[in-house]
Amino acid sequence: MSEPREGTSVTHRRYIPYSHAHYAGDLVDGAYVLGLFGDVATELCIRTDGDEGLFASYSDVQFRAPVRAGDVLETTAVLTRAGTRSRVMEFEARVVCRGRPDKGESAAEALPEPIVAVTATGTVVVSAPAG
Repeated sequence: MSEPREGTSVTHRRYIPYSHAHYAGDLVDGAYVLGLFGDVATELCIRTDGDEGLFASYSDVQFRAPVRAGDVLETTAVLTRAGTRSRVMEFEARVVCRGRPDKGESAAEALPEPIVAVTATGTVVVSAPAG
């Protein structure tokens, strides 16, 4: 555990199974990505404060590109402001691999450039200051 420092970041990667497809075209609902943001926020709070924290709010969420079952998503949280108990974070979810059912039942590819799918700003509250 360290003192909460602006710029500290955590990144996770997760494969999205086809069982999570919610809409036609194997689309995954936006709430799934917000759950992943919660996961990276939790780890960031553990690393900086020794506390899982509780999400207080999102001040901005932008759905920029579709997320589909078969994708590998990379989600990142960056601490942008540390108050006494509040932590403001910037989130980004990028598609780094994508299923290619048009090329075969289990075909997939690593994308040459990640696709920014979702961005957000959120506030998490920790129970006690670091230290």
